[in-house]
Amino acid sequence: MTEFYDSIRSPVTKDRYKARLDLFLKHIEMDGSNLSERAKKFMEKARDLEWTTFVINNYMRYQKERAEKGEISESTILNFYKPIRLFLEMNDVNGLNWKKITRRIPKGRKYGKDRAPTLSEIKKILDYPDRRIKPVILLMVSSGIRVGAWDYLNWSHISPIKKDSQIVAAKILVYAGTNDEYYSFVTPEAYNAINEYMEYRKSNGELIKGDSPVIRDLFHPDRGGKGEPHLSKRLKASGIKRLIESSIWGTGIRKKLGKQQRRYPFQAAHGFRKFFKTTCEKSMRSLCVEMQMGHSVGVTDSYYKPTEDELLNEYLKAVGDLTILDMNLKPPHEDIEELKQSMNEQIGKQAKQIESLQQALADAKSNKITNEYVRKWKLYESKLAELDHMVKDLDEKQAEVLNMVNKSISNSKIEG
Repeated sequence: MTEFYDSIRSPVTKDRYKARLDLFLKHIEMDGSNLSERAKKFMEKARDLEWTTFVINNYMRYQKERAEKGEISESTILNFYKPIRLFLEMNDVNGLNWKKITRRIPKGRKYGKDRAPTLSEIKKILDYPDRRIKPVILLMVSSGIRVGAWDYLNWSHISPIKKDSQIVAAKILVYAGTNDEYYSFVTPEAYNAINEYMEYRKSNGELIKGDSPVIRDLFHPDRGGKGEPHLSKRLKASGIKRLIESSIWGTGIRKKLGKQQRRYPFQAAHGFRKFFKTTCEKSMRSLCVEMQMGHSVGVTDSYYKPTEDELLNEYLKAVGDLTILDMNLKPPHEDIEELKQSMNEQIGKQAKQIESLQQALADAKSNKITNEYVRKWKLYESKLAELDHMVKDLDEKQAEVLNMVNKSISNSKIEG
């Protein structure tokens, strides 16, 4: 088991592989009171390659039947196979025909049908009554980090970036001190939420240092707090994931699946990473988005070396879209464009209704149906009045937003 554990870098992956290996050992009825004992019994028999091939094929057939019943997706089957192969390879069980074994496993889709959470769903999650949820969600939404990054994230790994004495973003060092280390950015909104949370901890007696975890355990006076205020205990990736899941269930966004459903609309933690990529692709260069998510870009890794300022300038294009709550940080023109689009859609619907009414009026007039003609005419007049009111409303709202923009520019001393 030590060889098996040492070969897995990510704590989250380690937990999943451990659980799935144990499921396999229980399925083939290995005796033992714990995983280590069952693994030892399995190794005593695993040198018999014919027997080992048989039990693996039988287990994969069982998972395939589950997929056919709709209990799991076909793409999930491979996840039950990977820990078995890794365990045997790390314990020098060689000679198995893995190519033949994997041919029995359906490939399935390489991507899920889930989506990114919507802006309104994210706002609802932020209402969850745990002061940690706001810094967690806003940081993940605005940086695109994986949930596993929380195991390494300290206060010193987040540094604000100022221009003209104003915070425009913050740099975040992800997986610091590991071979996977890279940097990304977070919005001013996210940085302010984290800083506010750190100040709260400081006011309750915690000595905040560079190596202090960004998110810690609950302590008094927090509801349900059991920890000591001055002794911080890092909330690891598994705890962050449970916190996010609790917020999704607690706010009523996630409910029990129906009989024919297998997946929730969006993933609890990874969904925010999808939101980051989907949102950034609207205004940033795709290559810069990939780099700020810690993705490899192939041979380009060796040649494309943008400076930190270049990546920051790209990121600043998306700050408005990645800002969830603070409307003052959103680019003003976006509010106007969204308003225009919404109003134009409504005006378009009204115009279609008026066109339909005009045709009905013409038909009524030609058929000399007096009462129907009068009714249609009154409805036509009311629709025209409603349309005129909507146009005026659009003009007033545009003027209101422009006034807000000018006031914001004046207050922040930014030259137009």
